[in-house]
Amino acid sequence: MHREYRWLSTVSWFCTIMGSHNQARNSKYRTMKSICIMLFRSLVLSLVLMSLVSVHAQTIGTERALIRNVILFDPAGTTEDKLSRKAADMVINARQGILLGDLALSEVTVSAKRVANTQPAGTFASLATALRFDPQIELQSRGLPEGQADVTVRGGVFENTGFALGAVTITDPQTGHYVAGLPIAPSLLSAPHLQIGIDNALTGFNSNIATVTYSVPIIRSGGDVLLGVGDHDLKFTALQLANVTTLSNSNQLGAAVSLALSAGDGTLANGDHQFERYNMHLQYAGENAQTDILISYQDKFYAWPGAYTGFAFLPENDHTKTRLIHANHRRENANGWIELSAYYRGLVDDYDFNRNTRESGVPGSFEHKTRVYAAGIQGSHRIGVVDWRFGGQLSSDELLRSTDLTEGDFNSRNYLKLALVPSIELERPNNRTITARAGATLDYSNRDSSVVSPLFGLSMEQKTATGSYHYTIEYASTSQLPGYTALKSRPTGLFGGNPDLGREKARQLSISFSQQSRGWNSSATLFYRKDIDLVDWTYKTATPFSRQANPVDLDVLGLELLVTKRWRSLEVTAGYTYLDKDSDYGENAVDASFYALNFARHRATFALIYQLTRQWELRLDNEYRVQRDNPLRSSKDKTYLGSLSLAWEAEKIRGLGLALTADNISDSGFQFFPGTPAVGRQVSISARYRW
Repeated sequence: MHREYRWLSTVSWFCTIMGSHNQARNSKYRTMKSICIMLFRSLVLSLVLMSLVSVHAQTIGTERALIRNVILFDPAGTTEDKLSRKAADMVINARQGILLGDLALSEVTVSAKRVANTQPAGTFASLATALRFDPQIELQSRGLPEGQADVTVRGGVFENTGFALGAVTITDPQTGHYVAGLPIAPSLLSAPHLQIGIDNALTGFNSNIATVTYSVPIIRSGGDVLLGVGDHDLKFTALQLANVTTLSNSNQLGAAVSLALSAGDGTLANGDHQFERYNMHLQYAGENAQTDILISYQDKFYAWPGAYTGFAFLPENDHTKTRLIHANHRRENANGWIELSAYYRGLVDDYDFNRNTRESGVPGSFEHKTRVYAAGIQGSHRIGVVDWRFGGQLSSDELLRSTDLTEGDFNSRNYLKLALVPSIELERPNNRTITARAGATLDYSNRDSSVVSPLFGLSMEQKTATGSYHYTIEYASTSQLPGYTALKSRPTGLFGGNPDLGREKARQLSISFSQQSRGWNSSATLFYRKDIDLVDWTYKTATPFSRQANPVDLDVLGLELLVTKRWRSLEVTAGYTYLDKDSDYGENAVDASFYALNFARHRATFALIYQLTRQWELRLDNEYRVQRDNPLRSSKDKTYLGSLSLAWEAEKIRGLGLALTADNISDSGFQFFPGTPAVGRQVSISARYRW
């Protein structure tokens, strides 16, 4: 068999072996073999079709070609090639655009990693894993972080942060609790990049505070197999295979598949999980253009006592099935770049607040089905001294069926967002550059009023012999609409909705300073934000078994500090965040808040990666937090959280490695959500082989 397609037979072999193994484990996995074969056949057909495509190649310079040759699809957490790891760690600062995979046409800055451990102890890695200890991003989990976790930034709530791939933000119309659960293997995407302020207003969609963005890197031929076991009857495995063919016109045709399975009993009774994830990635890449198609499916069952209710005596579980098809095309030229994306996302959700009394098809069984179609554009075009930065997204969603989201006036909604922010760069004496940005966004919906939001920014860069300094002041106004759970839940009951909730607005002013100098990167940001009609879920002592969706106005003051440093064998990242909030719930009686007032006043993180020897590496993530007091929280308000891993790489067998990983090493009982029990210490050992 030709070597370029030898790995295709490996896919079939792996599916056969894993399918028979999981039959003995759980009858639910008996269909895995047929699903894998279906993916395999679809991949072969796609390769045949794509081989007929021909796109004229144009050169864009030797810098990109040099970087392309070393960028790998690098599965999170391991490496045997130090050059490849440094390439995967690159943070690209491109004046004319965002990332193309891990590539850009201008400046490239290598910085230390913000998070040390990108492989968890309790399952295979998801997009949430790399955010657990990020100094600027809070991941608040209900049990296993990869099972369910809310993502917040700068004191926002779980629906204020979006997740974008290419030119589109992938939304969940039912609830923001599911936005971080994208069914894509992290190894198929770039490292996460956080957009805040004006950048969030440009690239984000229906996300007031921040957007976590990803791009699609260049595929490299190779493979990766991961097998792991741990305490609490944990077993997990993952496989990734990729192949690249160079065509007659020097363009590249690539394909990759990724499969992952995990099951375990959890660190608490009724805390078990069963995860399946399947990905197929097709790519056609030229010198100045790249086209990608991602097809993903995820079946995720997880259970955790008091997950959403906060009552630990309730054995809750949530079962979601997610389908995602995403297409992306990016092209660059001498004056800028343009990126086009479209996606379809379907979600079936079955939540039970008591798994012992499951019901189906009746009120109280909490069964939902939603779908979203969206298309977006991002780009930049320079005319003279003005760089015209633009973006937009059109999205249509529908609540197809629900047993409990039955109130409100509509089951479908269309959204449109347009953004235009031109900027001017002025070169000044003594290596100074002043950049002024001003623009606006337009948010439209067929179900709510429209709004125009202004954006202003002014920055100065001072270059020195040893690095550079940046000073920035900016104002960003944004808006978003609440999801169907808040709008269409019955007014009273376990989760009380409010059909009168309207557009949420945020107005933020920030002043920041950053510097880069001989391996040191540091930044400081002071910000003030006004949240208007923010949707929060609240508690009243008089109705203890009900949560209510209520609007709140907040004044938020915050300070963020971040320092990174890389030596020859040591990388460290330290961060600190201070938050203070003043709330106004109007006439609504509120005794406690589950989200808006559930925040850390002080949060400090410290990540360390230490290369002990050529074969041994130590990774340690640390977080210390002081949470605002909440009358529903039964744990302490102060805690230390840590994750530790010790990895070994074989010297004579290239690509083979072992890792011992432990999460929550202090076995902290801190409750991220008031009343919801904490996940306990989890330890696992894994073996990995890459080629």
